[in-house]
Amino acid sequence: MEHFLELDARWSQRLRVAEKPGLLRRAAIILAHSGDSWFWGLGCLAVWVFGDATWKYRALAIVFGIAITAVAVQAIKYVVKRPRPPGEWGQMYRSVDPHSFPSGHAARVAMLAVLGTALGPPWFALILWIWAPLVALARVAMGVHYVSDVSVGAVLGALFGGLAAYLAPLVFAFWPLTLLL
Repeated sequence: MEHFLELDARWSQRLRVAEKPGLLRRAAIILAHSGDSWFWGLGCLAVWVFGDATWKYRALAIVFGIAITAVAVQAIKYVVKRPRPPGEWGQMYRSVDPHSFPSGHAARVAMLAVLGTALGPPWFALILWIWAPLVALARVAMGVHYVSDVSVGAVLGALFGGLAAYLAPLVFAFWPLTLLL
């Protein structure tokens, strides 16, 4: 296991741009933050307020998917307790959540891509499938995760995206907020 962790740290270091000024670093910062749950929460709220019934349903399903993914990821992080890679960037993430395995951002964006595919429209799913791996890579590039963190996070997120797509209709059948659609 030690050999794998060393290899993981070397790969992650090669992808790192957190200390290198320039356009690549700025793009990685934007992408790394674009997977934040508060950002998606605000987006879903806007869709809820201004969207039609179909988009309101999608927004609710996304919030549901984010919630179940977050609970699962935090539970795993609590058990594993792998420290984040050393670094200065991302102090907010480092102080609020000092554990890196698995990546919550990678799990969230993979869940969103799978859920976006299940709920459509196709253009939305396509955008999410292009964006999701870029966010995961940006988390490594900015030094807040290792490659294995985002890889496992993405796999978990894909599983939870499928689960959310399956469970959302069942949950919403009994959830009073869906009456507002």
